[in-house]
Amino acid sequence: MIYQNFEAYAEGVAPLRGMAGCAAAALRSLPPGIAQSALERAGAAICELIARAGLTHRRPAFAIDRVMVDGVPLAVREEVVDATPFGSLLHFAKPAPTAQPRVLVVAPMSGHFATLLRGTVETLLAEHEVFITDWHNARDVALDDGGFGFDDFIDHVIRFLDRIGPGAHIVAVCQPCVAVLAAVAVMAEDRHRATPHSMTLMAGPIDARINPTAVNRLATSRPLGWFERTLIDVVPPRHRGAWRRVYPGHAQLAAFMSMNIVRHIKAQLDLFCHLANGETEKAAAIRKFYDEYFAVMDLPTEFYLETVRAVFQEHALPRGRLAWRGHPVDTGAIRHTALLTVEGERDDICAVGQTAAAQELCFRLPRYLKRHHVQTGVGHYGVFNGQRWSRFIYPLLRDTIYAND
Repeated sequence: MIYQNFEAYAEGVAPLRGMAGCAAAALRSLPPGIAQSALERAGAAICELIARAGLTHRRPAFAIDRVMVDGVPLAVREEVVDATPFGSLLHFAKPAPTAQPRVLVVAPMSGHFATLLRGTVETLLAEHEVFITDWHNARDVALDDGGFGFDDFIDHVIRFLDRIGPGAHIVAVCQPCVAVLAAVAVMAEDRHRATPHSMTLMAGPIDARINPTAVNRLATSRPLGWFERTLIDVVPPRHRGAWRRVYPGHAQLAAFMSMNIVRHIKAQLDLFCHLANGETEKAAAIRKFYDEYFAVMDLPTEFYLETVRAVFQEHALPRGRLAWRGHPVDTGAIRHTALLTVEGERDDICAVGQTAAAQELCFRLPRYLKRHHVQTGVGHYGVFNGQRWSRFIYPLLRDTIYAND
């Protein structure tokens, strides 16, 4: 009922938000002499904040239509090259085949859409052929399509790598690092033709016992049954996935925001001040972030609960107890896939040391194929987005890929 109550509230305030949006637009369209007044800008700012006070379950557009390659602008076209009910393999295609390394970016299935990695993709595109896992909103997946658990996530990673073909590289961001490491281990043990040449794990909870964060402590403070009873709900009847049991995206967003609520309140106050002062570029930057941040997706119940149990409660991978389809995952099988692990000094979601644990788990991998990097001055988001990502982290990733292509 929580989900239905949330939707009822959202629908109830939608007219108010709509009127506020119209009022903001009207105030901005006043004649120049009036429109430049501080009162008008403040009024428009208040109306805009009211209009923006809501969530969407629609995936934003990547909106990447052009990239500079060797100083030449090339058009970029999105094409789905493989798909299941729960996810698509999206290719950012360029006009003609290139000799650039092929890279699969595995996006998190953690309440936000893959477009959260837009900046990651944009940076990679200039020198790589980029594919991404475009996970679907569980509330839009029909009940007849079955469930989706942790093993299914690993299956999708293997399937998509096989679709891309031999010689590709893989980059996992945040939550999927455990599943990606498991997938590569399974492929290595099976001597799969598409075992990636390199694997980059960025800010992921490989071993959540190390420097536990608030997220880690919450996961171990309650039994799994509490998470199922308290956080799981059913999709309301008017959606395609009606009656599917999900972990709602709005619940995950609330959890994320509660960790840094002061920061988010300050950001909204900053947005108001920038709008009221006519600082359009500064306001646009905040708008851009929250347009993405407030676009949420629901998670399949099976995947959410199995992730909480295996990754955050049982720590199955670092303890050598993770299994895929009943078969033990042997990270020691990884002998030829180069490994780069990246962490953020100020990451309060996945602390320093948690991702680096992959280095020891890949104990049969030669040292010259391993590299670890801690980026100073960045939190979780800054590991894969922003200036330090593009200036300091990306060159290490690019070098790892090109050295092993």
